[in-house]
Amino acid sequence: MIKTLAVHIKGFVFASVLTPLFMILEVIMETIIPWLMATMIDDGVNKGDLDHILITGLWMLLCAMIALFAGAMGGVYGSKASAGFAKNLRLAMFENIQRFSFANTDKYSTAGLVTRMTTDVNNVQNSYQMLLRICFRAPINLIAAMTLTMILNFKLASVYLIAVVFLGIVMAFIITRSYSYFKRVFERYDDLNASVQENIKAIRVVKAFVREDHEVKKFNKASRNLYKLFVKAENMIVSASPLMMVTSYGAIIAISWLGANMIVGSELTTGELTTMLTYCMQILMSLMMIAFIFVMLAMSIASAKRISGVLQEESTLKNPENPDFDIPDGSIDFENVTFAYSEKSERPVLSHINLHIRSGEVIGIIGGTGSSKTSLVNLVGRLYDVSKGCVKVGGKDVRTYDLETLRDAVAVVLQKNVLFSGTILDNLRWGNENATEEECIAACRLACADKFIERFPEGYHTQITQGGSNVSGGQKQRICIARALLKKPKILILDDSTSAVDTATDAKIRSAFSERIPDTTKLIISQRVSSVENADRIVVMDHGEISAVGTHDDLMGCCPVYHEIYVAQTEGGGDFDKKGGN
Repeated sequence: MIKTLAVHIKGFVFASVLTPLFMILEVIMETIIPWLMATMIDDGVNKGDLDHILITGLWMLLCAMIALFAGAMGGVYGSKASAGFAKNLRLAMFENIQRFSFANTDKYSTAGLVTRMTTDVNNVQNSYQMLLRICFRAPINLIAAMTLTMILNFKLASVYLIAVVFLGIVMAFIITRSYSYFKRVFERYDDLNASVQENIKAIRVVKAFVREDHEVKKFNKASRNLYKLFVKAENMIVSASPLMMVTSYGAIIAISWLGANMIVGSELTTGELTTMLTYCMQILMSLMMIAFIFVMLAMSIASAKRISGVLQEESTLKNPENPDFDIPDGSIDFENVTFAYSEKSERPVLSHINLHIRSGEVIGIIGGTGSSKTSLVNLVGRLYDVSKGCVKVGGKDVRTYDLETLRDAVAVVLQKNVLFSGTILDNLRWGNENATEEECIAACRLACADKFIERFPEGYHTQITQGGSNVSGGQKQRICIARALLKKPKILILDDSTSAVDTATDAKIRSAFSERIPDTTKLIISQRVSSVENADRIVVMDHGEISAVGTHDDLMGCCPVYHEIYVAQTEGGGDFDKKGGN
């Protein structure tokens, strides 16, 4: 874990080294000041030597100024180092998440990843700054002060030693107990963030069903669980405070009493006792700082483990050593394919899939909900790897291709259409960042999106809000189809991507595909028979297996599953809105 995180200090090593050096300089100056104070009292005040008092006072002032400068510079460089470290961690996590396969993404919730990149990174950032500043300053200050008190008077110094050992044992016990609470706290943060994210994302549904009170109760429950765990963790930690105060004051009283007796017995001077008391405060303050460090570490270790888990996560999909960059055509072959999302699954999602699709062919895929239609097409662009058998594109196993090359040749319009913040043109250019405005308009014509876009006051420069909430479902689907077409793919997969479009417009889109991109292999997943009945062939899926393959007329006569779907959709009068619209 430490090695994984330490790599990301790169670029801020200089600041990370300077910070503890300035802290050490500050400690040295603060340690010298009590010695100078002792000589001022013993050799200046007691002897009435004004010159000695002035000279010593100037040296003390110089040491104080150097300590102030060192402390300020330590703070500046510590902030740079910790903020830079946090920036690198966020970037590294985000970059690694981009490399995740769908299988990797399935392991983490969205809220969990957001928490790791915000709350967890902030905890690690704060702890790293503490590590560079206080973690160097406090122990060195403690050791220096303890060493000098032992040189001054070992008998009095033994009081400090007893206090340090006692508080060390107490803090070790408290930190060990509180760590388990903090670990669970950050898991509860995931639940809280998930509740907020889900509510905001589905706010229209919440209001439509008047479920605001239910959502408030759900959030309150998640917040209360987090509160209870934090209270338990904080109670463990704050219990150290009274123990530390009692120990500190007890040490001061013991030193004052023993020191007074030693002064009477001429074993100790007044200046030395003053120095011992000053060092006593430094030692006890250092102990409190160390205790605070341990508290921060208890919180940050839990966060650091969660962050390193994301950083160490390796994609289940990797490029071969010598990837193939040439995809001859858009033909697709499924050869005895079996697929399961997890090795622990009781039964595979797809079983014994054998299918040959010629380049340029239009293939309709239909079947009931849960028949694994989407799982089938996800294997074409290697969003998942098969468990058994192989999937070939252009006559070659997809696992031999360079991943980026393969996915550039396969355009997918998924069931859940996503638009990003920016203009319509910005969203279209996700398909081809170098596409001209004319090319974008041509793609929109194919997707029957041009007319409604041109009705917007700003046309193709209309701003899309986050998630595409200012366009309808059908409009969003057509923009996504146009975006996919701009890739000029060898294979185009439409995964129920016209479900929010009327049947007449759906027919226009399919007709445009046949005329304008005849060489592109088209896989059309749909719940509507009208969307696939004119395909070259139709694949009927049932419980993860291919039930039948053929034309519409063939399947009507030999496939009960297809016939049942057709009758269910047509006996009530057919699909909606036959006249179509824009």
